Amino acid sequence: MAFYVYILYSHSTHSFYKGQSSDITQRVYRHNAGREKSTARGVPWKLLWYTKKDSRSQAMSLERKLKNLSFQRTVDFMIKYHHDIAGADELLLVKQLSAC
Repeated sequence: MAFYVYILYSHSTHSFYKGQSSDITQRVYRHNAGREKSTARGVPWKLLWYTKKDSRSQAMSLERKLKNLSFQRTVDFMIKYHHDIAGADELLLVKQLSAC
């Protein structure tokens, strides 16, 4: 079973949320439906970056590392690993955030 590590961005709170899940589509839906207490105030969330891992332990390890990054270091990380950015619009947004 594959596990995904992802980074969401909220324009309203100008913040990132980093998480991991085996079903990234359902997880992003739950975040945007306000069903998660930790992300309810930032709705809507935009999926900016994600990557697939072979095990939950690998996903949790990367998630832990990402959660320790500052806003700017998170942007730098996504630029460095831009091949995992969700799409062209998301890449443009990440580049705009790097100018902040």
